[in-house]
Amino acid sequence: MLTKRVIPCLDVRNGRVTKGVKFKNNVDLGDPVEMAVGYSGGGADELVFYDITASAEHRPIDIGMVEAVAKAIRIPFAVGGGISCAADMERVLLAGAEKISVNSLAVRNPAIVSEGAKAFGSQCIVLGMDPVKSANRSCPCGYEVTVRGFREFTGIDALEWAKRAVGLGAGEIVVNSVDADGTRAGYELEITRMISDAVGVPVIASGGAGCPAHLVEAFQSAHADAAIVAGIIHSGEWTIADIKSAMAQAGVPTRLHY
Repeated sequence: MLTKRVIPCLDVRNGRVTKGVKFKNNVDLGDPVEMAVGYSGGGADELVFYDITASAEHRPIDIGMVEAVAKAIRIPFAVGGGISCAADMERVLLAGAEKISVNSLAVRNPAIVSEGAKAFGSQCIVLGMDPVKSANRSCPCGYEVTVRGFREFTGIDALEWAKRAVGLGAGEIVVNSVDADGTRAGYELEITRMISDAVGVPVIASGGAGCPAHLVEAFQSAHADAAIVAGIIHSGEWTIADIKSAMAQAGVPTRLHY
C-alpha cells in the first residue's frame, strides 16, 4: 500500500517565508532554506514552495532560492509561482526542483500543461487550483476556480477543470481551498473527495489543517494521497512527527521518520 505524504508548504514573498489567512494579513516567518532543512530533517516527505506574488507582479521565480534549497535538502520539492512558459519550467527543474506547480498560467493557457508533460514527463507537472464555493451556474459541482491568488473568479467548474488538466497531462493536483486557507478548521473535504474520486492521479489536500486529525480526515474521508501543512507546523504547535504518529495510530499508511 502506498504511504500517504505530508508536505510542508512554504509561501515565499521577497525571499522570506510568510503565512496569512485566506491569502491576507501575511506575517514573516523566516528564511526558506533554513526552514526547508528543518522540515526535511523532521520527516517531511516532500516540500512545496510558492512564490505567492510572482504571478500577480508579472516577474520570474527566484531561481537562486531554488538552487539553494536543492543544495541543502535531499527530499523532493515542487515550486510554483512566476512560471510563464516551458522554458521557465526547465530552468526550475535544472535548478534542482523535482516538480513544477502551475495554477493561474494553466487556466490562461491550458496548453502549458501538455507542453510541460511532453517535455519533462507528467510526474513533473502539478496542477495547483484554488477553488471556492460558488453558486455560479457554470459551476455545477458547486466550486469555482479562482486565479491570481484568489483575486479573480474564472467561471470554471473546479471538478471539470481537474479532469481536463489530467487529460492534458497533469501528474498531480493540489486542491487548495480558498474558503479554508489558514483557518485551521480542517480541509475542504467535499471538493477534495470529488476530485480524488474522479481522476487517476494523486490528489493533494491543501488549506485549513489545524491538527493531525484533519490530515487523517483528508486521507480517510476525502481519499487524498497527500496533504499540505503550513501554519500548524510553522507555529511549532505540531511537528511532522506528531502528525505522522497520529496518522499511524489511525491506520493511515505513512513513512515514519527515525
